[in-house]
Amino acid sequence: VQLQASGGGLVQTGGSLRLSCAASGRSFGGYFMGWFRQAPGKDREFVAGISRSGTTTYYADSVKGRFTISRDNAKNTVYLQMNSLKPEDTAVYYCAAALSLTRLPRDYDYWGQGTQVTVSS
Repeated sequence: VQLQASGGGLVQTGGSLRLSCAASGRSFGGYFMGWFRQAPGKDREFVAGISRSGTTTYYADSVKGRFTISRDNAKNTVYLQMNSLKPEDTAVYYCAAALSLTRLPRDYDYWGQGTQVTVSS
């Protein structure tokens, strides 16, 4: 699976962005999809995950209620809608695919290239 993330940018505190991750290659619908982020000097952290069918979602406590993950298996795309953005959300955001439900980066098999999100105060 090849993953291509897009949609990052510069936004003010309280603003919104929608990230997209387009997949190509093997069956997209067979993968659990996750979004991660990595700020300078910090470890990569789990942000959100979604089941193969899209019926079950998971969020880090820090983004719960502000971010929404979704997927369109017909379009081979997963999204991350980010609302009420805060400066601490500034990071490079990555999408990733795994064969099983997991929040651990090491368990993901495929990664996108990352897209920068910067939230100004």
